[in-house]
Amino acid sequence: MSKQEIVIEDIANKYENPIAELVRVACQFSSTIILADDAHRVNAKSIMGIMAFKPVGGKNVSIEATGEDEKAAVEAMTEFLLCKD
Repeated sequence: MSKQEIVIEDIANKYENPIAELVRVACQFSSTIILADDAHRVNAKSIMGIMAFKPVGGKNVSIEATGEDEKAAVEAMTEFLLCKD
């Protein structure tokens, strides 16, 4: 398992449709990707799960991935949530 703790940047101002784009990034990988905070653990490939998770700027999250491309998955999710290109 690969894991990264981050504080989400203001993705709502960076991306046109941040929730759909976040799910699109996650779906590029075969690994299972979980976003977690103190109260929730959601599958990053689930648009409904991400909508309920509410990934807003300033939120502390853990990105966890398990699978053959887990490191690349965590890196891509981290870059997206930190608004890096």
